[in-house]
Amino acid sequence: MTPTKITARNIMFSRPMTKEYDLIIGVILGENNNYVIDTGAGSGDILPVLEYLAGSNKPAIVVNTHCHWDHIFGNHVFSGSPIIAHTSCRDMIPAGEKWDEALQQLSDQLTGQVRRCPPNLTFEDKLHFPDDGITIFHTPGHSQDCISVYDAVDKVLYAGDNIGDTEDEIVPWIDTNLETFRQMIETYKGYDFDICICGHNKPQTKAVLARMENALPAAWEAQQNTMKEVQQ
Repeated sequence: MTPTKITARNIMFSRPMTKEYDLIIGVILGENNNYVIDTGAGSGDILPVLEYLAGSNKPAIVVNTHCHWDHIFGNHVFSGSPIIAHTSCRDMIPAGEKWDEALQQLSDQLTGQVRRCPPNLTFEDKLHFPDDGITIFHTPGHSQDCISVYDAVDKVLYAGDNIGDTEDEIVPWIDTNLETFRQMIETYKGYDFDICICGHNKPQTKAVLARMENALPAAWEAQQNTMKEVQQ
């Protein structure tokens, strides 16, 4: 994982995940807490972040932007810390035999060790850490459990996979519906951010919202056509 300083207190850790896009973990160095946004595909992704923070005496607060494996599989490294997610995220993480099946299917994409460690602090709408200028809020779009993190001090938004993985596919796969995704874009418009850090894409400016709006009709139609082909 390569750390890149985005602003005075926002660091982006990244590594190539495919030829087209990266896996990204975010860190916000708050006054009182260090916030870790997503934990990657296993301990191999998150341990470099832990080492980066080793000299800090501030507690770590982990945020899972949604339940997909490449955002939660390193959670156990922070098992003694608060791990925040939407209530539905905890419910959507597989358990028992389904968890074992998921590990087997993804075995060639995991990094280091993986142990099931669901979020231990969940919410419905918003969480505020006012002393650090941090707001965490529900933004269903890519999936129903998606949440976002806003740093009001440095004006940085963490959108997870609500923004597509590449510049050519700026709209991600939508597991909610068209209207929910449009509402998510409107929610983002209400935040004063200069930089948006994504789950896999390069950092964006607020102009990405207009690009997503323009690309949304065609992207949604293409997704519906793909789903019809799969069902046939």
